[in-house]
Amino acid sequence: MKHLQAKLNQLAEYLGKPVAVILEGRDTAGKSSTIRELTHYLCPDWYSIVPSRKPSKTTMENWLSHWAGKLPTENKIVFYDRSWYSRALVQHLNGWCTAKQYENFLEKHKAWEAKQDIEIIKFWLSISEEEQTRRIEARKKSPLTYWKFSENDENALSDYDRMSILKERVIDSDWHVVDYNDKEKGIENLLRILCETLEKSL
Repeated sequence: MKHLQAKLNQLAEYLGKPVAVILEGRDTAGKSSTIRELTHYLCPDWYSIVPSRKPSKTTMENWLSHWAGKLPTENKIVFYDRSWYSRALVQHLNGWCTAKQYENFLEKHKAWEAKQDIEIIKFWLSISEEEQTRRIEARKKSPLTYWKFSENDENALSDYDRMSILKERVIDSDWHVVDYNDKEKGIENLLRILCETLEKSL
């Protein structure tokens, strides 16, 4: 792992353009912990993180415009713990956006991305239904991570198949799907793919 983290350091120092790294996946897939590992040895000047937060009403009504303001503008990496794709995934799954907002996103997001003068690298962190159940139960009982458990986690256990359908509508050949049932191996594989992708763009 450390040799890959060292490689990422070398690549991040000499980026030729701004890079957006999107991490999407089911609840407990490992998005936040992956970002921690990816940035563990990176110079703080070479990256930033956009965390997952509950959007305001104004943000919901101006979705892609809001995210345009969070795209990288310098030759650095921005890591997204969930992204504009949450509109087509958790928001639609949980009924947080309207049907019109959802359809509008599906219609426009590809063209919107194409207009951005940045490299967008997309990852879907894939876990099985059994593994998600195990992780959610462990999160409930852990004195270290119990505070992460929410009603959304509970709902995720019954919405696995629905999320699969939503995922298939937006996760296409532009995405790297990484097996995260073994999180440590998943992080290492993702890091390897990220380094290989950045290396090709130099």
